Amino acid sequence: MTIIRDQNTSRGDFVFYSDRVIRLLVEEGLNYLPVVNKEVITPMGVPFQGVAFEGRICGVSIMRAGESMEQGLRDVCTSVRIGKVLIQRDERTAQPKLYYSKLPKDIADRWVLLLDPMLATGGSAMKCIEVLLEAGVKEERILFVNLICSPEGALAMLKMFPKLQIITAEIDEGMDENKFILPGLGDFGDRYFGTED
Repeated sequence: MTIIRDQNTSRGDFVFYSDRVIRLLVEEGLNYLPVVNKEVITPMGVPFQGVAFEGRICGVSIMRAGESMEQGLRDVCTSVRIGKVLIQRDERTAQPKLYYSKLPKDIADRWVLLLDPMLATGGSAMKCIEVLLEAGVKEERILFVNLICSPEGALAMLKMFPKLQIITAEIDEGMDENKFILPGLGDFGDRYFGTED
């Protein structure tokens, strides 16, 4: 986290170390999924009592920065389905507005790992959760996977969606007057995709 927060970190290192943290967060998120008992036979011909995931999962990335987390999910869940949602703040009303949504047809039957690396006010993420609920996903089946949260954003999300689980690497100190996370790491999407000014 220190490397990706450093303003002097090269883009290559930023991507590499972000991907490492993202993969760890996805692995941690999988620990929150329910399991059922499963017996297998080992190569030694001996039964082993283990577990298997109960149900199916999918990822949903909040475009554009959330797309950076998709490969981390694919690395640990081969052939996982991934939906996309584009939400931007309406400049006139300052409220989040849905512009695009493409979700798996059977998303209501799945556990959803909602992917977005930064959570400031929580407006976009909460709007995305509303989209998932409207698609039939149960609130308790949504896991929000994130690198950095502001305390204000995390509390707002949990107040609105108390059954939601948040898996994050760090909760920062807060936000500045422009609603940027502090100490933060800058614009994650720009640094990851190389589109900084």
